[in-house]
Amino acid sequence: MRVFVTGASGWIGSATVDELLGAGHEVVGLARSDASAAALEAKGVTVLRGDLDDLEALRRGAADAEGVVHLANKHDWADPAESNRAERVAVETLGEALVGTGRPLVLASGVAGLAAGRPGTEADPSPAIGPDSPRGGAENLAFAYVDRGVRAVSVRFAPTTHGDGDHGFIALITTAARRQGVSAYVGDGSTRWSAVHVSDAARLVRLGLEQAPAGARLHAVAEEAIPSREIAQAIGDALGVPVTSVAPEDAVEHFGFIGMFFAMDMAASCDHTRRALDWTPTGPGLLEDIKAGAYR
Repeated sequence: MRVFVTGASGWIGSATVDELLGAGHEVVGLARSDASAAALEAKGVTVLRGDLDDLEALRRGAADAEGVVHLANKHDWADPAESNRAERVAVETLGEALVGTGRPLVLASGVAGLAAGRPGTEADPSPAIGPDSPRGGAENLAFAYVDRGVRAVSVRFAPTTHGDGDHGFIALITTAARRQGVSAYVGDGSTRWSAVHVSDAARLVRLGLEQAPAGARLHAVAEEAIPSREIAQAIGDALGVPVTSVAPEDAVEHFGFIGMFFAMDMAASCDHTRRALDWTPTGPGLLEDIKAGAYR
């Protein structure tokens, strides 16, 4: 099918584009810079110039496609309200363009805050409702289009989608370890993160686009619950620095904004996703990637 992808040149987007092309799909990628456009064209992707604020480009890309994969996000941690606003407006624009078509709209979401005291599951609805909530409540907004003839599917990503070249959360935690001279965890290090290799995440996005029913919640999770102390130890071993604890009230000062996330328990199950789409993660685990030097 002809697939319109936002965030096509990003970390997860690049892997997803490769996965889609490898499966025989035609890809149209949104690109906001000359460099992104050139990288996409080199892969054989048709480029649509624009960004998340270019609503006409989003409408045109969605209207001309047989399916949409929305992975772009501003991720402006200095102005989260703006990131949330832009995400909500983008999803609304894409959804409106697909009304009545029955075509898929696959969007990125997360597993944070799904459940307290246990791993989140696909059965847990997103608690983010309304424009002032995280990601602007985009998952629930997208599902509101199901009754209007859109096959909306949410792919909830683990807090770390890791691999060689990742510049996300684990890269930021590793940078803090270099800067501080110690690899730290928060409190007693018992908080847990789920994780997924970028290749497995990309394959799940493709399967969701091709097969998932309207309203499906999919968990891009290969490892359910890795204690933060083990993550810090792996980083410390890779960098050759000591491993220590920081108090929760000092986490943001030590790590930067990522400290508030590293202090959160973000464990999640993927049992339903594996069964529903016959998805079996095959990529290396997070600790294996760290030890192999992916973040060195």
